[in-house]
Amino acid sequence: MKIIILGAGQVGGTLAANLASEHNDITVVDQDQDRLRELQDRLDIGTVCGSASHPDILDRAGAEDADLLIAVTSSDEINMVACQVAATLYRTPTKISRIRSSSYTSQSKLFGSDAIPIDVFISPEELVCRYIK
Repeated sequence: MKIIILGAGQVGGTLAANLASEHNDITVVDQDQDRLRELQDRLDIGTVCGSASHPDILDRAGAEDADLLIAVTSSDEINMVACQVAATLYRTPTKISRIRSSSYTSQSKLFGSDAIPIDVFISPEELVCRYIK
């Protein structure tokens, strides 16, 4: 499976490590060249340095034939725009996004095929609250 991971932080790096070990074709996009180099040195993955929501960067990452895009940058807005760009320009079949702000996640009409095309969104804070309850 061809997977693009947007964000090379703790979450993106862990995802890349786990998914690369399952013989997937992984490309990680981030603006931190040093972090990308560190990941590439220890994992069999591709990397692209740049802004994750820009069409030219997604193109360089291989969005044209990607099966899955996982947006886990530190910015909800970048994650949402990247999913929109991937859906509109590249018809990426599955888009997963981390969205932390309840201002977005509380508005169910924002997400779906007729809105921001995110198939699954993950809100770490909401998950923790549900678990505690």
